[in-house]
Amino acid sequence: MSALSPVLDRVESQRDRYVTELLEFLRIPSVSADSRRKTEVERCARFVADKLQAAGLETRVFPTAGHPIVYGERLEAPGRPTVLVYGHYDVQPPDPLPLWKSDPFDPRIEGENVFARGAADDKGQVYTHVKAVEAYHHAGVPLPVNVKFLIEGEEEISSVHLDGFLRAERGRLACDHVVISDTDQFAPGIPAITYGLRGICYMEVHVIGPAKDLHSGSFGGTVANPANVLAALLASMKDPQGRVLLPGFYDDVRPVADWERAMWATLPFDESEYLALTGSPCLVGEAGRTTLERRWARPTLDVNGIFGGYEGEGSKTVIPSWAGAKVSMRLVPDQDPAKTATLFEKTLAERCPSGVRLRVIHHSGGKPVIVAADSPGIRASRRAIAKGFGREPVLIRTGGSIPVVGSFKEILGTDSLLLGWGRPDDNCHSPNEKFNLGDYQKAIRTSVLLLQELAEA
Repeated sequence: MSALSPVLDRVESQRDRYVTELLEFLRIPSVSADSRRKTEVERCARFVADKLQAAGLETRVFPTAGHPIVYGERLEAPGRPTVLVYGHYDVQPPDPLPLWKSDPFDPRIEGENVFARGAADDKGQVYTHVKAVEAYHHAGVPLPVNVKFLIEGEEEISSVHLDGFLRAERGRLACDHVVISDTDQFAPGIPAITYGLRGICYMEVHVIGPAKDLHSGSFGGTVANPANVLAALLASMKDPQGRVLLPGFYDDVRPVADWERAMWATLPFDESEYLALTGSPCLVGEAGRTTLERRWARPTLDVNGIFGGYEGEGSKTVIPSWAGAKVSMRLVPDQDPAKTATLFEKTLAERCPSGVRLRVIHHSGGKPVIVAADSPGIRASRRAIAKGFGREPVLIRTGGSIPVVGSFKEILGTDSLLLGWGRPDDNCHSPNEKFNLGDYQKAIRTSVLLLQELAEA
């Protein structure tokens, strides 16, 4: 720790500047899904590149057919491990805007929290690692490991060009550890390392009927109504207890290990607090499964949106010519997204009645991931977090998906260390997203310590 004292002193002395820079980062409306924001996304990539360069890294911005990928490296520790930090600078659309208490791209500090789109997902979290490397640089202390950064601008639109970049730049990106901070702590004051992620299979369904909208009085009862058919098809996907009714859907599901179930039972999980976080009247799910097991280790099928027919003010009596829905399935080890997509499409085709045509679109997929909970990288991360946050982290899975984790394993052959600085109530993907500034400072300190611990792993 004595060798790191100048670095840690630097982190403490620059606290206010770190916040000021984060606010500047958050003001850039880098919404990757919105083509009208393309120039802002590019501006955000340049911002990231400039900050990496200021941290002492050789930096390059790689164009893609979509949004740029920012890369930086500092390879001055021969014989030491190489650590690749991954994150993303793009953000979710801020809609619905009326539900925000302030402008989503005009950061507001209230108490210990900063409110803005991207605060926790992922600008605030990835920026902690940038500032940690910068602290080494300005303190004049050599980095204990070789460091690479890969910060992309398409994570929120399924990282559509990232796998191709990983394959093309496999040699450049070679590393011993991947570090990702895009997850949560278990609860406020209880830091966590995530060792398991659910995968995802995202589909879109169109039910197509008459050539145009028809008068529901003149034609009702004589032609199939696509909206009615779609509703029936979606309803047939699950039973009232939440069990998915696609034949074979559960065939490849890996059971929860006894040691995991025992460990989860020791976590300070309060169902009433979790329910309050959702705003729902009650919790539901598969019978015989705990809430944590349903969140982390069981697959799901959810309708994310339904559209078609008349949706305006007042009434319009039509049989819509078509109706559509978007459906996501969260997958667990050892389910495969491609196999699941085929199963979903086959089942819908078999259940679709005559009188309509069916169109199924496969948008994206990502494999579920489990990493060894006792690897040298995990052990090093536990030591760093215990020192940086003042508390030993817990090991958890999460219900979300980070498809790039599977890509890093498949293409680079490297496991990822998922170190979450966010909190479960940070409203990621929702209005009034926030990030705790106390955790932000602790995370920068922890990232400094992590590089030293990984050097000795």
